[in-house]
Amino acid sequence: MFEKFNWLLMVLPFALWGSAMAAMAPLVDSGGPEVVATLRLLPAGFVVLLAAYFFNRSLVIARIDWGWFLVFTFVDGSLFQFFLARGLVETGAGLGSVFIDSQPLIVALLARTIFGNAINPIGWIGLILGLGGILCIGISPGLLVNWFLMGDAAIEVNFLSHGEGWMLGAAMAMALGTILIRFTCKESDPVAVTGWHMVFGSLPLGLWHLADKNWPLLPEWSISDWTLMAYSTFLGSALAYGLFFLFASSKEITSFSTLAFLTPVFALLSGGIWLGERLEPLQWIGVFFVLLSVFLVSQRNRLWNPINKGKDDLVKSSVSG
Repeated sequence: MFEKFNWLLMVLPFALWGSAMAAMAPLVDSGGPEVVATLRLLPAGFVVLLAAYFFNRSLVIARIDWGWFLVFTFVDGSLFQFFLARGLVETGAGLGSVFIDSQPLIVALLARTIFGNAINPIGWIGLILGLGGILCIGISPGLLVNWFLMGDAAIEVNFLSHGEGWMLGAAMAMALGTILIRFTCKESDPVAVTGWHMVFGSLPLGLWHLADKNWPLLPEWSISDWTLMAYSTFLGSALAYGLFFLFASSKEITSFSTLAFLTPVFALLSGGIWLGERLEPLQWIGVFFVLLSVFLVSQRNRLWNPINKGKDDLVKSSVSG
């Protein structure tokens, strides 16, 4: 029972991130990417720190961790949130989430190189299916038809736009942040690191917004808009980040980060409710591939070991015979 509840908590950050993408999409157009990124980080960071204090966790960043903490803060705090908000200006919530959540592939390769996390054939099949699934979710059938007819010209014109480029940058930043959290939390509490990196990561974004004359100092949002911003901040950021980095610092990193393939599913479902987006048949196929990918990668050791065990038993039987 506890294990099932634990898995629900592991999925929750990605559900909150997906729905927060849909909530943020209309806000960046009226308020600007810097202010949305700042408001998503700064209040959420203080909430995470308050929760850490309430649960008697240490709020001090150990001296040995400060170097990696500053790198982690800049990459996963400032860069990731800005790339995400900037990309939302030119892409929808669903498509933007698709590009960001290509990051488990990067995490898997980095974790394999740095930590030696094994990726057996079952895991690679799952990762490939997940990538194919998120592409099916985010790319329209019309674009695929144009690609078959026009080749690379269609991709250059219709696919690699500025918005998608920003989202790919966000994916890289998030992947690096997932790896860096291991180095940042050698002697520091991961929840405290999460809170402080959100607070300090928001400062460059806030200063940038103050210097940017293209957007109003304070967004002219309605009560509904501020409600969406509050959801993105306190649930889609504070709670989601706290849970994510708590698990990322303690779980097998490749399996856990692959759950991010679920984020586009939640983003598209939330976009359908809040923004009127609708899934096409190809996108439903993508949803199936994403769910299958999550199962294969998270259970890759359990699925692969019986295969090897069967081969070993066969070898032993032939030798004894």
